[in-house]
Amino acid sequence: MENTELLTILSSPKRIVITTHKNPDGDAMGSSLALCNYLTLKGHNALVITPNEYPDFLDWLPGNSTVKNGKDIPQFAKDRIAEADIIFCLDFNTLSRIDQLAKPVEESTAFKVLIDHHQQPQPFDFMFHNVEASSTCQLVFEFIDMLGDKALINKDIASCLYTGIMTDTGSFKFPSTTAKVHRIIADLIEAGADNSAIHRNVFSAYTENRLKLLGFCIGQKLVVIPEKATAYITLTKEELAKYSFQPGDTEGIVNYPLDIKGIKFSVIFIEREDGIKISFRSVGTFSVNQFSRANFGGGGHDNAAGGQSTLSLQQTVEKFVTLLDTYAADIINS
Repeated sequence: MENTELLTILSSPKRIVITTHKNPDGDAMGSSLALCNYLTLKGHNALVITPNEYPDFLDWLPGNSTVKNGKDIPQFAKDRIAEADIIFCLDFNTLSRIDQLAKPVEESTAFKVLIDHHQQPQPFDFMFHNVEASSTCQLVFEFIDMLGDKALINKDIASCLYTGIMTDTGSFKFPSTTAKVHRIIADLIEAGADNSAIHRNVFSAYTENRLKLLGFCIGQKLVVIPEKATAYITLTKEELAKYSFQPGDTEGIVNYPLDIKGIKFSVIFIEREDGIKISFRSVGTFSVNQFSRANFGGGGHDNAAGGQSTLSLQQTVEKFVTLLDTYAADIINS
């Protein structure tokens, strides 16, 4: 579909639903709320519906108070999706990532737009997709610019976009932080994004329990396998409960082992009621996207991916450690 056709569709007020992946992070919520704020400025009836809750350190994002949690109000979510003229799907590559919202979205006759940077997306009616983008927030910025409305990016929109780019680039330290990304960030600051305040809101809003959980992970749960350039952390349901776990409390913990000299592959295994949630991170050329797809039913990016396991936590870790024998050379030489 050509851009001009999308422009035609958006030329008159539409009922729009914006959704993002389960357990939304900074890029998911930043991109969704930035787009919602923009579409509202353009006269559309836009609403963000998430599959479930998200971390409270994102509650300050402009427009947050209007977000609907589809898990809490499933019938409302289904009705709004069924009534929508357009559905924007942000920061995920397949409908399975939106959990219980997948079926209503799939069955909807709405025009479906994908804005995303993950690999191997399923087809949508219109796709604004680039795996080389640092974040979905970068793509939303480019999407608004493509529509000729860059001048409409105000402080609220800029703050949302800055948040997603900042979190998905590891505070601008990942290789995806290109010169283009820095130019976009400059535009967002000029539009009103307060970079210092945003960093404080996201990274200096720990609860006491969250900080203690981080210390527990690094001090007692970290396993380092230097001969395979790998480190991993495990967390049981009981350990999470001990620290009064809240959504977002484990965000970013998987990155810490990569600060160890010589470590190129880091993993965190988190026991949940519905199975084991796994996050993979790497530096260099070792693709955790391919590793996860091949072994743990997940995927994502070359250096950041997720996966899951229906085995017990112990069995999942044993499977992972056994796999390292096959992948060690690739990890070490990456």
